[in-house]
Amino acid sequence: MKIANQKLLAAITLSACLGGALTACAPIIVGGAVVGTMMATDRRTSGAQVEDEGIELKGASRIGDKLGDRGHVNITSYNRQVLLTGEVPSAQDSQSVEQLVSKVENVRSVVNELAVMENSTLSQRTSDAVITTKIKAGMIDTQDLLASAFKVVTERGVTYLMGRVTQREANRATELVRGVDGVKKVVRMMEIISEEELQRALPQQTSGEVKK
Repeated sequence: MKIANQKLLAAITLSACLGGALTACAPIIVGGAVVGTMMATDRRTSGAQVEDEGIELKGASRIGDKLGDRGHVNITSYNRQVLLTGEVPSAQDSQSVEQLVSKVENVRSVVNELAVMENSTLSQRTSDAVITTKIKAGMIDTQDLLASAFKVVTERGVTYLMGRVTQREANRATELVRGVDGVKKVVRMMEIISEEELQRALPQQTSGEVKK
């Protein structure tokens, strides 16, 4: 089995940063490690962030043991809600992967978006990574969205949005993503919080991240 190539996405993101596409792109996530101020601006608790990374690592290991080289599976956890994307050879494999991940410690729920089909090509995965990078850059450029409040996953042109955001932010982000070239569909998996909850979280964020 081939787990998502995080180094590829990191390289594309770094390239965009060096090219000026991202005006505030440090920190960068490489191999699941959170660098710089990302943890400080993430709306999850630090404990939830650590749990999510643990879920992704343990889940990926178990999936690899089960499928071996068969299939291409991405596992993304946000606030203990797990998203499975990618391709597997059969419906039985899809169910097996979901069951394996659901039994990982701290997992709250699993959304299984695995497709039963041949693995996506390197060209398709590169295209997906570019789309995700464009979305993140767009969020930064809008000045009214906190990019680090969202987790963005793109698979075969379908973009999944995760995060703890207000209804206003969810609607704004959805509108932005729908306007990005290459996006075929937007799937909203965001946790909606009130404006009051957002205001309580703002003092913990670094200045300049959100437009007043």
